[in-house]
Amino acid sequence: MPRDELSAWLRLGHAQGLGNAAARRLLAAFGSPQAIFSQSQAAWLQCVTPAKAAALLQVSERHSALLDTTWNWLSASGQSGVWRALAPLGHPLYPSALLEIEDPPLMLYLMGAERFLHASCMERETSLAIVGSRNPTPQGRETTQQFAHALRQGGLSIVSGLALGIDAAAHEGALEAGVESDNPATVAVVGTGLDRVYPSRHLELARRIAAHGLLISEYPLGTPPVAANFPRRNRIISGLSHGVLVVEAAPASGSLITARMAVEQGREVFAIPGSIHAVQSRGCHALIKEGAKLVETVADVLEEFPLSKGAASGSTAPVPELAEGALVEALGFDPVGLDALQARTGMDTASLQVQLLELELAGELARLPGGLFQRLVRA
Repeated sequence: MPRDELSAWLRLGHAQGLGNAAARRLLAAFGSPQAIFSQSQAAWLQCVTPAKAAALLQVSERHSALLDTTWNWLSASGQSGVWRALAPLGHPLYPSALLEIEDPPLMLYLMGAERFLHASCMERETSLAIVGSRNPTPQGRETTQQFAHALRQGGLSIVSGLALGIDAAAHEGALEAGVESDNPATVAVVGTGLDRVYPSRHLELARRIAAHGLLISEYPLGTPPVAANFPRRNRIISGLSHGVLVVEAAPASGSLITARMAVEQGREVFAIPGSIHAVQSRGCHALIKEGAKLVETVADVLEEFPLSKGAASGSTAPVPELAEGALVEALGFDPVGLDALQARTGMDTASLQVQLLELELAGELARLPGGLFQRLVRA
C-alpha cells in the first residue's frame, strides 16, 4: 500500500467522532479514502451528519506520528519470520466472514506467518472460537486444552482473545496439536495495538501464535489495554468463526457477550456444562437454557462443521467411524503410541486423536509421558 493511501485510511479510520458506520457510507459513496478527502464538505453532508462531516475536517495531532509508526511497522514485515499487513475493507486480505456481521471493522492489522496472510485461510467454516473465564478451575483449563488440541487435529483453526485463563488454554492446546495446514493453528483477536501484548505474561505465547497462526486487531499501533476495547473486539472473535464454544463463564462475563454476539451473527453457540455449585458454570448453564448446544465430547462440536470432518490436511472427506469398543480393544492393556494405534485401527491421525480424547474425558484411558496412551481398568 502506498504511503499516501495508508495516510488516507488512517485518517478516515481514526477520525475522532466519525465511527465505522459513517465511514462505510462515505466509502460506498466515493469509493476510497483518498476520494473522500478530495470532496467538499457539502458532498460529505449527503452521507453523514454535520458533526461527522466536521470530524472529517479535523486531522488528529497524532496522525503524522501514527503514519510514521504504521509505515515503519509494515516495512519491517518478514523480519524474524513474522509478516505484517493492514487489511482495510475491500482489501484481498480482509476476511469475508466479517462482512456478514452488523458492524465490520473498517480495517484490520494482521501479524503472523506469511502463508496465513491471505483471506482464504480465515474461512469461518473451518474456525471455532473458544472463550471462557479468566479464572478457570484447573479442570476447566485442562478441558479447554484437550478440546482445542483435538479440534485442531480435526482441521479447525481455534480463535480466541489472548486473555488469561480459558483463552490462553485454547491457544496453547491448538499450538500443541502441531498440525501444519493451509489454515492457522490459532488466531488471537486482541484489544490493543499489535505492537503491544496484553497481558504482558503472554509475550511468549503471542510469539508462538505469530509463528503458527495470526494475531489480529482493529486498533491502531500504540493502543494500550483500554477496558472498553475488549468487549468490542468480541464481535470479531465470533464473526470470524462458525461457532463459539464457552467452557467456563460467570453469569456476567465477556464470554457471554461473545456468545450473544454469535447468536446475533447467526453463528452456532456451544457450551460445556459443569458443577451446579461452581460460579464458573452458571454462565454455560444459562446459555444451554437459552438454546446453546450442550457439549460433552469433541464429536458434539465437529458434527456441526461439515467441512472439518476430514483430516487436518484440508480434505473434506468424512471421518471414518470406529466403534468406541473397537478402539478400546486396540489399546490393549500396555502403554501404546499413536503410530501403533494407527497401524492397529487404520484410522487417520485427526480421527484417532478425537476418539482418544473422548475416551480420556470419559476416564477410559490415561495420557502418559512420551506420547503414550494406556487403557484404564475400572474396578
